[in-house]
Order: sequence, then C-alpha cells, then structure tokens
Amino acid sequence: MTELRTARLLLRSWRDDDLAPWAALNTDPEVRRYLPGVPSRERTDAGVARFQADLDARGWGFWAVEVRGTGEFIGFTGLDPVEEGQPFTGVEAGWRLARSAWGHGYATEAARAALAFGFAELGLPEILAVTTHDNLRSRAVMRRLGMTYDPADDFDDPAVPEGPLRRCVLYRLGAPGGGDAERAGSV
Repeated sequence: MTELRTARLLLRSWRDDDLAPWAALNTDPEVRRYLPGVPSRERTDAGVARFQADLDARGWGFWAVEVRGTGEFIGFTGLDPVEEGQPFTGVEAGWRLARSAWGHGYATEAARAALAFGFAELGLPEILAVTTHDNLRSRAVMRRLGMTYDPADDFDDPAVPEGPLRRCVLYRLGAPGGGDAERAGSV
C-alpha cells in the first residue's frame, strides 16, 4: 500500500485508533452540512473497512490523513472510481476533514498529493471532483487545485433525495496535474 507525504501531512492506511475520531467527524453537524443524513457508528466503521480494503487491493483509494508534526488524525483524502449510476465516469478526488482542521490549507495540500499520485502513478487522463452546489468551501479547494467548472456539467445526484443537497457540481482537472507529494513506498 502506498503512502503519500507532503510537507505537513501523511496520507496512510487506516488504523483502529482512527475509528472513534472518524465517527465523531462524521456526526459533526457542520462537517455533515452538505452530506445527506448522519451515519451510525457501525456505518462509519464499515466505511473505514471499505476504504482500507480498497487501499489493500489497489494500492490507492481514500487514505487516512494525519498531521505529520503531531500524528493527529484529521480525516480522509484520496481517489476513487465514480460510483455507478452517476451521469459521468472516471476517477474522483475526495476529502473530508474534521472541523478543527479547516482553514489550514490541509484539504488542498492533501488533495494535491492525491492528484499528483493519480496522474504520475496511475496515468489518469483526468480527475474529477464533485460536491453539492452550495458547498463553497469544497468548491474553493477545487479552484485552488486548478480544477475547472462548467455549469453544463451540473447534475442531480440520483442517490440523494429531492432537496438542497441533490444539485451537484462537477469540477475537472486534466493531466498533467501537479503537486508536492513524495512517494513514501509500500507499507
């Protein structure tokens, strides 16, 4: 399994001691503001198991993110194939960080590492990012990453019930991307 390092962050495998802070992050109303529902602890634990299984099988996916200087777990960032049923295909970049990690540039830094990996190691021609229309914080990260937005790509997420979270935006970044990731090798 590949780890990615940036100046301040480590994108790594998931550990048992990530489960409680991951569950807490996913029940924070501000973190969930643009996500439907609040998952149970069983569901968040199952999500971590899926993330780790993907990392084990492919060597990439949604990595746990920790701050290198402190070892603090702050969320996830990574790449994943677009789910079936969406009106587009490809590989999507994603991130979700604890509220205490917001405003430090961590999402952009971690996502740059994942993008660099996707282009350099996986040879992806394009990487996508999706969020709800009103999620201005994530959209700002997408712009900082150099991703482009075309309103013609807006769509209603078929997996989300009618309401304000259903309308989504799609951002794109074509290769060659860039970033400051250094490959740390296998674990």
